[in-house]
Amino acid sequence: MAQAAWPLVERRFGHTNRRDLWWVPPLVTFLGLSTFVVYSTWAAFQGNHYEHGPYLSPFYSPLLFGEGAHAWFGPQPGWWPGALPFSAALLILWAPGGFRFTCYYYRGAYYKAFWADPPSCTVGEPRKTYLGERAFPLILQNVHRYFLYLALIFICILAYDVWKGFWFEDGSGGVSFGVGIGTLVLAANMVLLGSYTFGCHSLRHLVGGWRDEISKSPVCAASYACTSALNRRHMLFAWLSLFSVGFSDLYIRLCSMGIWHDVRIL
Repeated sequence: MAQAAWPLVERRFGHTNRRDLWWVPPLVTFLGLSTFVVYSTWAAFQGNHYEHGPYLSPFYSPLLFGEGAHAWFGPQPGWWPGALPFSAALLILWAPGGFRFTCYYYRGAYYKAFWADPPSCTVGEPRKTYLGERAFPLILQNVHRYFLYLALIFICILAYDVWKGFWFEDGSGGVSFGVGIGTLVLAANMVLLGSYTFGCHSLRHLVGGWRDEISKSPVCAASYACTSALNRRHMLFAWLSLFSVGFSDLYIRLCSMGIWHDVRIL
């Protein structure tokens, strides 16, 4: 099928009749997402300071290979390219990163902030045609529903990490139940990530949106209502969870480096 290219209204880039501060939201989005991308990329390539006691950074979870107690399959694998610094985060971050990158909310956010597509409503764009998401590479955004399945698995893994964060070494070779600041940080992060993931548009379709008469299935109707309640705050949870996952890594990193000290509440 031929790809349609719709001509845009002739308007020079940035031209608009709006008198409000329309450029503030895309600028804030640009700065916020850029900060997270730079920090997460730096943290992923570090390959260290991602564990502290029972805590594991969400950037490295699941820890498939590593030196710490959280590693599933032991230390660095022999097949890892010698020219590339080893970091366990590089093995898994593509999954949650792909989920966010293809998210319906984030698409609208970074299309405006990074590509000026458009920079804001009724503001001139730096292009003359619109191809939509039916051509390469934007057609790859349609894999979002498959990244959702992976994201749901990651939520379960992060919930297990929170559970492990309640158990501390007692100095005699055993472990004892406790609550530290890090435990609360990881728990809050898991709740925010879960709220963001369970409010996903694709999940709404999966749990009941595909039905013509959803009221005929009480289970689907209840699931759809719960997901829709979270979906109404999808943008809020998208940003809060982005901050929480970055802060969780920062907290554990600084505790591991001895700069911050985790406080045991119980």
